[in-house]
Amino acid sequence: MKPYVTAESIRTKTDAWLEKISPYNQHYLKLHSEKAALLVIDMQYFFLDPSSPTYIDSGYIILSNIQKLINAFRTLNRPVIYTRHVHHPQKLDAGIMEWWWEGMCLEGSPESVIHRDIVPLAEEKVILKHRYSAFYNTDLETILRCLKIEDVVISGVMTNMCCESTARDAYYRDYRTFFLADATGSISEEMHLASLLNLAFGFAYITTTEDIIQQM
Repeated sequence: MKPYVTAESIRTKTDAWLEKISPYNQHYLKLHSEKAALLVIDMQYFFLDPSSPTYIDSGYIILSNIQKLINAFRTLNRPVIYTRHVHHPQKLDAGIMEWWWEGMCLEGSPESVIHRDIVPLAEEKVILKHRYSAFYNTDLETILRCLKIEDVVISGVMTNMCCESTARDAYYRDYRTFFLADATGSISEEMHLASLLNLAFGFAYITTTEDIIQQM
């Protein structure tokens, strides 16, 4: 399948996506950087290694934007919180997902590791999750409450799965949610755009890497 976005086209594509969803992306939010945290969702080799059967080419394309976001948050000493979607080697926690998906990312495997370009610092939180949402049966909400976070910025893969699920759950918990059109990725443009549209309509403000960094 031909990639729906490339390093050369991502800026133009992002402008087009924002234009398409603009009638619904009306809940403008200004980032309160002193109360913000960056979520980096599932940027693991399971999705980012070209030799992996679950490789997402758009995930590799957005790496540079996620790097910029991480650097901006670290510079201001704001939290960067990572997630890793993993399952027990014996799949004790797999449930329906084992039936739904052919492959699973197992704890301790090389593909479960976060990409080397965005390695978490020793003091940065890494959430291990077993379902799409980073909030489901994890300590993410506890961490955010303790850090007095009000704004969450969502990046990573996949737009329409773990990123969207996390954004919806953040909204349900009354977090002001910023969702990055150019720092999330899926397996097709149709899926990516559908999520941007749905989230803009009911759950999040869709914005860009540059916009977030400028507001910090």
